[in-house]
Amino acid sequence: MRLINSFSANMLAAFPVQPLFEEISLQEAKLALANGFESSVGHADTAAVYADVLGMEVPAVRSTVALEKGDLAIIGQYRGPRLPEGASTLPEGATIQWLRLTV
Repeated sequence: MRLINSFSANMLAAFPVQPLFEEISLQEAKLALANGFESSVGHADTAAVYADVLGMEVPAVRSTVALEKGDLAIIGQYRGPRLPEGASTLPEGATIQWLRLTV
């Protein structure tokens, strides 16, 4: 399981595939990540906000993501104003939309 904060078609290792995106609740995201995950959240502030919301450590790791057929990922889609420098909590008016990606 991988945790990512955005998605690009460049993250798909091979074609043809049919990625499936399903909106999930915060609780479902927590359950999906509870048994361990690889973080590909590339910005420290975003990782800190995710850690606060999820209630678990989320390392900031800048990595190249190559998802293969059968891989699963959780995407935390931040929606709101630009995160202020040094943010560690979700700013007022911001939300995170949680998605499960199945490749």
